[in-house]
Amino acid sequence: MKQHTTALAAAILILLSIWTAGCTNSSSATDQREKVKVERVVDGDTFDVVLDGKKQKVRLIGIDTPETKKPNTPVMYYGKEAADYSKKRLENKYVALEWDVERKDQYDRLLAYVWIDDELYNSTLLREGYARLATFPPNVKYVDDFKQDQAEARKQGKGLWKNYDAAFDTKKK
Repeated sequence: MKQHTTALAAAILILLSIWTAGCTNSSSATDQREKVKVERVVDGDTFDVVLDGKKQKVRLIGIDTPETKKPNTPVMYYGKEAADYSKKRLENKYVALEWDVERKDQYDRLLAYVWIDDELYNSTLLREGYARLATFPPNVKYVDDFKQDQAEARKQGKGLWKNYDAAFDTKKK
């Protein structure tokens, strides 16, 4: 009788596990990413890829790097460093794009979190001081992590945090 009860309990546990798995989203976050080759880096937070057979511009979600290519705007402090870093890390390499709520912005750019293997590149730019936090709801999936990354870079005076006012022209003229 005891063996029967143990076997029945094991069968129930197995069925419960299968049922629970069926009730949740069974695909992992990595299954929801699209692998692409970065064709060209435009600046620190924007690059070109070919996706679904056409060239598309990708803008990193949740961050902003100093401008280097904005019309009628001079190259900003630490902009060249951010662009060079992204070029070195991304250009001609394969990355995985992860989407959030909105897939495109008002300029028809794809909005994505970028993964290099297990590294969230958006976070790396914040942690290393190449970018600042720039949140646009509803795309806020990693905002809490991004806040911590920026706080750490700022505390350590990394990158643009050495002279933030120059990086983003925050002083009134």
